[in-house]
Amino acid sequence: MKAFTTGPFTGKHMTAIMVAFFAVVIGVNLIMARYASSTFGGVVVENSYVASQKYNQWLQEAAQEKALGWSATASRLSSGQVAVRLSGAPAGASLTGYVWHPLGRQPDRPLAFAAQPDGSFVSSQEIPAGRWRLRLEVQAQGKKWRTESEIS
Repeated sequence: MKAFTTGPFTGKHMTAIMVAFFAVVIGVNLIMARYASSTFGGVVVENSYVASQKYNQWLQEAAQEKALGWSATASRLSSGQVAVRLSGAPAGASLTGYVWHPLGRQPDRPLAFAAQPDGSFVSSQEIPAGRWRLRLEVQAQGKKWRTESEIS
């Protein structure tokens, strides 16, 4: 049987194989690093020390909000507007919110909601197609309730 090469395997061949191997590894690492840094900036809070000082306050507020027993169901209408139905909230509640793209590729978009005759709320703004996170804040009778859900 005849070998694929016509001459002996030399140091030049091994050098070429090693250079090609490491070029592929470094190239893949650079591409992956570029994708990682372009999709998530890494900022969860601006100042982690200040956030840590407010942690117990946030837990207390969350417990108070949970005790209210309110809930919200959000959906996207075919027009691109967001519809929200509140459960357990008293009549006359006001609703505000905003949507944000989970990968930060698009800017946050504030939403203003108008109450509908059936008790639901519909945003006056449309949101583009795609995956969005919705943060809502309901205020009624001097109480505040917040929630977050996904809209797609």
